[in-house]
Amino acid sequence: MEKIIFTEKFCSPEKLFPFTLTRRMQDIRVGILTIREKWENYLGYPSFDKEEEDYKDTERSIVIDETIGKDIIYLIHGNVLPTPELVKQVKKLKPGTCLSMPEKENFVYCISQKQITDGQNIKIEKAIDFTGELDEIRVPWDILKLNAPAIKTDFLKLSGTRKGQAISSTNKVVNPKNIFIEKGAHVEHCFLNAFEGPIYIEKGSTVMEGTAIRGPVGVCANAVVKMGARIYGATTVGPNCIVGGEIKNSVFFSNSNKAHDGYLGDSVIGEWCNLGAGTTNSNVKNNASNVKVYTPEGMVDAGLKCGVMIGDYSRTAINTSINTGTVIGVCSNVFGNGLTPKYIPSFSWGSDGIQRYEFDKALAHIDNWKKMKGQQITDAETSVLNHIFDHY
Repeated sequence: MEKIIFTEKFCSPEKLFPFTLTRRMQDIRVGILTIREKWENYLGYPSFDKEEEDYKDTERSIVIDETIGKDIIYLIHGNVLPTPELVKQVKKLKPGTCLSMPEKENFVYCISQKQITDGQNIKIEKAIDFTGELDEIRVPWDILKLNAPAIKTDFLKLSGTRKGQAISSTNKVVNPKNIFIEKGAHVEHCFLNAFEGPIYIEKGSTVMEGTAIRGPVGVCANAVVKMGARIYGATTVGPNCIVGGEIKNSVFFSNSNKAHDGYLGDSVIGEWCNLGAGTTNSNVKNNASNVKVYTPEGMVDAGLKCGVMIGDYSRTAINTSINTGTVIGVCSNVFGNGLTPKYIPSFSWGSDGIQRYEFDKALAHIDNWKKMKGQQITDAETSVLNHIFDHY
C-alpha cells in the first residue's frame, strides 16, 4: 500500500504560532484546500502523520519503523505545498530516494521497509535535486503571500475533476471561463469578476445577493457570504464559515464567522473564531513603515502589510479595533477600549492579557459555539486545549 506520512521535523512549526498550537502544519489551509488535502488530491493516497511524541499526536499518528511491512511511504514535510511540477518529480521517486534543494533540508522522501535501520532511522541512498520553485510556509504571513497562487493551482486541479453548474444569468460576470461554481452552490444577483484571478465556489455554499467578489477567491463547502459583502483577492472563506462586510487578502480556516460589517485585511483567522459586528483591523501602519509581528522568539518584520493572526476558538466583541500586525492566541475573549495590544496571549479574558479565561468556562463557551453549527467539543480538543492552558 502506498501512503503519505507528513512530518514536522526540520520545519520549525513553532514559527507558525498561534496556528500550530492546535494543529499540525499540514492541516493549515492555503488556497482552497489544506496542505494535507492538496497532497491527497494530487497523489491519490491516504495520509497520516509521523508520531512526534507531543500533545498533538492523534490516532492517525504513525511510528515509522520495521512494522511498516510492504508499504511504500512518501514522507513529506508538512509545510510544503504541492505544485504540478513538484508532484511530477515526487511520482518519479523510488524507495531509497528523496528530493532536495541547495541549502535546504531534504523535503520529500520515498521509503520502504528496506530503508528502516536501527529501529526508526531512515537510510537514503540518493538525493535528487529539485530545480523548480518550492512553495512552503514558515511564518504565518507566508499563508497570505502564497494564497493567490495556491487558489489558482487548486482551481485548475479541482475544476478539472469536480462537477460544476452553469452560472445563473442573474449574476454580472467578468471572465466567466475563470469562474467555477460547483453543483449544489447557490449564487444569485452577484458581481463576479475573475479578470485578475479565478473564483471557485464549492457545493453547499451560498453567496447572497449584492455580493461583489474579485478573484482570486475561494468559497469553500457550506460557507455563507452575506448580502452586500465585498471580497477582494486573494481571499479564502473556509468550510462552514459565515462572512460579510469588506474582506481583502485573508484566509478563514473553517467554522469561523465575520458575519457583519467591518474591514478585515491581510489576516489569517483560525477555526471556531467569531468577530463581533463592526470589528475592524488595521493592516498598514500610519507612518507606512514595516509591520512588526509578535512571535515566540521576539518581534519579526512582516513587511509593509500585515493584519491580524487569530488562533482557534478566539472571539472579539462588537466594534473591536485591532491594531496593525496583532497576534491573538487560542481561546481568547477579546474586548476593551481603544486599539488592541499587539499580542494577546491564549486564554485571555479581555484584551489586556492580564485576566485569564477560566478553563471550564472556556470549554463551555466553545461547546456553545459549536452547537450553533451542529457540533460539540471533543475529548481530543479538550486534551489539546488543556495542554495549551497549562503550558502557554
